[in-house]
Amino acid sequence: MNLNFTENQVLIAESVKEFAEKNIRPDFMKWDESQKFPINLFHQMGEIGLMGILVPEEYGGAGLGYAEYVSAIVEISKVCGSIGLSMAAHNSLCTAHILQFGNDEQKKKWLPFLATGKWIGAWGLTESNTGSDAGNMLTTAIEDGDHWVLNGSKNFITHGKSSHLAVVIARTGPKNTPHNMTAFVIERGTPGFSAGRKENKLGMRASETTELIFDNCRVHKSQILGSVGEGFVQSLKILDGGRISIAALALGIAKGALEASIKYAKERHQFGKAICEFQGISFKLAEMATEVQAAEILIFSAADKKNKGQKVTRESAMAKYYASEVAVKVSTEAVQIFGGYGYTKDFPVEKYYRDSKLCTIGEGTSEIQKLVIAREILK
Repeated sequence: MNLNFTENQVLIAESVKEFAEKNIRPDFMKWDESQKFPINLFHQMGEIGLMGILVPEEYGGAGLGYAEYVSAIVEISKVCGSIGLSMAAHNSLCTAHILQFGNDEQKKKWLPFLATGKWIGAWGLTESNTGSDAGNMLTTAIEDGDHWVLNGSKNFITHGKSSHLAVVIARTGPKNTPHNMTAFVIERGTPGFSAGRKENKLGMRASETTELIFDNCRVHKSQILGSVGEGFVQSLKILDGGRISIAALALGIAKGALEASIKYAKERHQFGKAICEFQGISFKLAEMATEVQAAEILIFSAADKKNKGQKVTRESAMAKYYASEVAVKVSTEAVQIFGGYGYTKDFPVEKYYRDSKLCTIGEGTSEIQKLVIAREILK
């Protein structure tokens, strides 16, 4: 494929860039320092279509494709990774799960609220004892007439406190057996459903991360997505798309760090000339730019296949693995280029540095991505 973006894609990217500069850049460090999740910003993002980019217009969304979606996340994340992360989690996990596996009644009920940003969505799979080992999850759902009763907890949940609804995967069968998980949609205010401890994180500090707690939480059978027992299979398909989102998040962070580094290297003078004229700096910038472009090609290749409805397990894992590692490397080099100033909060690269690491962990660690890639190429 090529990266000759359509006029519409360019216009969308420019529009999102303008929004980010006007509405995010003035306050992103304030939100980071206070660990405040700026929920009103996300309502604004919903008004311009960013909270339902992939949702068809009939359900209140923008009805766009993955290329536009990736471009939007990149532009947001170039300014603030926290906002990019929350946008990605809302769109590609919670909203996408309902869009992909909900029936028409469920879509009509929930998607218009999510796609317009009136409601914020969360998605719960991970537990404290089961990160990548989801088959051992302890959160259970027991059938009781027309309802299911959930007990247990989830952790590392984006928007776990501020979300209006969550798609939650609970175990409905014995541990480590096929088809033993089911996906439920649970609205905030449901008795027995609450938020737990909020995490104090290294980076992505304006993206809220908390526990979800279920204490005899009764959920009607009409809130099951798909069929009983399909939850884990559904989750794997959702994560294929979600990994493209995290790759885009990583690309945005890397691009932001690279652009800041180029600008600083041109402005900073030592020994009578700009530091970009020293080979030690110029070679760093060359390597950073090359790896950023390689990551971009992987991501848009995966997005292209996703748009065509093709399987993207290998491509999304490759994009997520490579882009996240590039984000860490590029942001690290950015701090080095800035020198002592890179270690202060007066300049943006220290935040790129802190935010980048999450990209190698969330939605499957780099090690898990390599496991997925290996399985795919060795079939």
